[in-house]
Amino acid sequence: MAARQEAAASFEPVRPRLLRVAYRMLGSVADAEDVVQDAFLRWLDADRTTVKTPEAYLVRTVTRLCLDALKSARHRRETYIGPWLPEPVLDTDEEIETDVTLPLLMALERLSPLERAAFLLHDVFGTDFEEVANAIGRDVVACRQLAARARRHVYEDRPRFAVDRQKGLDLAAAFFAASRSGDLGGLKSMLAADVTLVADGGGKRPAGIAPVVGFEAVMEAFARLAELLRSRAPSVLIRYGLINGLPGFVTREADGELQTTALDIRDGKIAGVYVVRNPDKLRRLGATLH
Repeated sequence: MAARQEAAASFEPVRPRLLRVAYRMLGSVADAEDVVQDAFLRWLDADRTTVKTPEAYLVRTVTRLCLDALKSARHRRETYIGPWLPEPVLDTDEEIETDVTLPLLMALERLSPLERAAFLLHDVFGTDFEEVANAIGRDVVACRQLAARARRHVYEDRPRFAVDRQKGLDLAAAFFAASRSGDLGGLKSMLAADVTLVADGGGKRPAGIAPVVGFEAVMEAFARLAELLRSRAPSVLIRYGLINGLPGFVTREADGELQTTALDIRDGKIAGVYVVRNPDKLRRLGATLH
């Protein structure tokens, strides 16, 4: 009993890092928590006398569990209705930090599982390539190549300049007011020429079946939304904040369900609008807001 209590005590300081690794691999807080709990149970049953570096051992365990989980996740996403977005995480969440923003999470989704693991472990978490090789079961040269390929894809989606937090939240407030009041002129002044609108309803709430790309197409979508809102109860703003590292807001919509909206701001304009409506992805967020 004492040995298991000691093992549990040694696991807790590492748990936040393990959650960050798992969330970035899987894009789901619930799945990340399940993987980390599985790793915890394995840690209790492991022969810990042979483990030189517990943290490296646990990161390796979580990474391998995530690679297994991604096999079934890939199948689920192939049959997913409409665009898929990661589960939204607010900046108030103490366990999952938002140092990797939503566009980067989406870029990670386009990588192979091994590329994602190599990039995250080395570039994001600073793990040396020898340990990366141990974690994903490839040699060091292969891991360097995997990370390099991933890096080329991922950094294309990294904003060149970070957005000041308050300026971002101010623009989110202006966007909320304009989009909910039908102020199309106000919206026009905020959107970039190549803006993209992505809504994830998961087939469980109304949402577009494909991303809306381009200024004119997005403006048409908001014009339709403005017309629809005239006959519905108004959205109720719950709070502004950073959602997966991007300025945005949480609302309760006319159907009584939560919704998150995150804005990718580049050069002072909104280049991406990411809306999560799938109630499965908002359940955990809802629990934290009560």
